[in-house]
Formats: sequence, structure tokens, C-alpha cells
Amino acid sequence: MQVQLSGHQIDVTPALHDHLHAKLDRLTRHFDNITSLNVVLSVEKLEQRAEGTLHAAGANVHAQATNTDMYASIDELIDKLVAQLRKHKEKLTDHHRAEVRQQRASQE
Repeated sequence: MQVQLSGHQIDVTPALHDHLHAKLDRLTRHFDNITSLNVVLSVEKLEQRAEGTLHAAGANVHAQATNTDMYASIDELIDKLVAQLRKHKEKLTDHHRAEVRQQRASQE
């Protein structure tokens, strides 16, 4: 997975970079085919904002989170991306396949 982290009116410190990379394990745990992740960190007055666009097989997911703490906004961003990836993965999976097999077996 390619990760691009950039800052808009903020310097991206190594601590922010490490914090984001520590949280990326949650994304790869739910979906294997993630191609790239673009994260933009920005500051507007007292708002710390994290925006992320994730490109995966069959999906482009975008989320943003705003908080007074940059680390908390990164955590919220990852939570939102995980929720959207989980929803996308459920759409790809056919949950009724086992029920159809049981009905066919009982009819025979």
C-alpha cells in the first residue's frame, strides 16, 4: 500500500507520521486490496483536520475528521475509513449463499 501524507499549513512531524502508520494496520486487517491512501493534515484556527482518500479494489473511499487535537482527528479519520471499508466489503460478500445450499439440500 502506498501512503502519502502531506500537510496544508502545517509541518508533518515524524511523530504524526509514526502515529498514522501505527493506525494503518486497522485498515489492512479489514481489506487486503488497498492500493493507496492519501492523507492531508490541515489547521484552521483551532480546528485540526485530517482528510483521507483511500483507493482499493472496486472502491474509492473519502473521509474527513475535525478535532481540537491532531492525533484525535487522525484516530477519527481511521475509524471512519474502517467503517466505510467494512461496509464495502459486506457489499462484495454474498451472505445468502449458505441459506440457498441448505434449502436445496432439504428439497432433494
